[in-house]
Amino acid sequence: MEPEYDYLLAGGGAAGLSMAYYISQEPRLQGKRVLLLEPAAKDQNDRTWSFWTDQPTPYDAVLAAEWRQLAFRSPRFSAVLPLRRYRYCTLRGIDFYRFVQAALAARPAQFTRVPAHVEELTNTPGGVRARTSAGEFTARYVFDSRPPQPVPRPDRRYLWQHFLGWEVETDFDAFDATTPVFMDFTVEQQRECRFVYVLPFGPRRALVEYTLFSGQLLPPAEYEAALRQYLATMLASRPYRVVETETGAIPMTDHPFPARDGANIVNLGTRGGRVKASTGYAFLRMQQQAARLTEALATTGTLPADLTGDQWQFRFFDSLLLDIMQRRGEGTRDIFAELFQRNPVERILDFLDERTTWPENLRVMNSVTPWPFLRSIGQVLLGRPGKRAE
Repeated sequence: MEPEYDYLLAGGGAAGLSMAYYISQEPRLQGKRVLLLEPAAKDQNDRTWSFWTDQPTPYDAVLAAEWRQLAFRSPRFSAVLPLRRYRYCTLRGIDFYRFVQAALAARPAQFTRVPAHVEELTNTPGGVRARTSAGEFTARYVFDSRPPQPVPRPDRRYLWQHFLGWEVETDFDAFDATTPVFMDFTVEQQRECRFVYVLPFGPRRALVEYTLFSGQLLPPAEYEAALRQYLATMLASRPYRVVETETGAIPMTDHPFPARDGANIVNLGTRGGRVKASTGYAFLRMQQQAARLTEALATTGTLPADLTGDQWQFRFFDSLLLDIMQRRGEGTRDIFAELFQRNPVERILDFLDERTTWPENLRVMNSVTPWPFLRSIGQVLLGRPGKRAE
């Protein structure tokens, strides 16, 4: 029996909507029937994505802001770092949702949205069967971005990037609107990797976010106390208003998330390993995968053999940094300080974007104190996640 739909999107967050958008913009796929299954309406500004890029993006017209320099701060090195090729961009969730929803609404014959939870996906000879809270559906291919629930493995590292951000307003000029603070490591580390991230949307408005890389989440009051302390110092105890709040926890792990589940189910987003294990950045990686998949479907009608384009050496580098974070999280501050002090900023951004060559990778690795990495190489190769020495 012929499937009801050509493509089914299980999940309508950043990854699922990105895939839907790229399909909607591909003329060679305009005859394809697409079903989007998402239980909740995306009508709130529930998150913010930031990324750096040296290329135009489909979302440039709705960016909240973009900048041509970054600030890095730590006790041992602080600087404002001009960007030549790159621009640093921020996109609000609500603006992204509305942009994509408008693109899909312009093609009502192609896209169908059903509010539903996807309960089970099963590969069949002709495609995939989806069992959902709204009934069963069939499709040739499914793109699954539901949150994964991996069974932890003893040879892998499992941390969280967790944060609380306040978008604040003042009645006085308090922020340098030309310069986001990429990482401010001058906050107390408390034996973990902790920093503050500042996105200035104007001289009187900014998103200030307290971020940690660690194995355990904090009670809400601890994030709030850290933000209040940082803002009191930054603003010299002058008043401010919290106009929006952002909170979240992103898995930081070298767990091997599969790119596909069987012949016809492709995993997207966190489920497909699109979260960069050592930084938590994911938005641009989702766009790159959506573009790769859409091009293959339009050109050949089938999925590409390589669904992600990932290179093994960068997964290894991610494991090394995760191992250091797990053993001695406060040491991450000095590693990033050395990276930004001893390399051109765009080499570091290329490295974090997995765009560097082997000679460039060696220059980056040689720019940091070797002992923490040498120790972690042994732990990673032996499949033994490092444990903190008390």
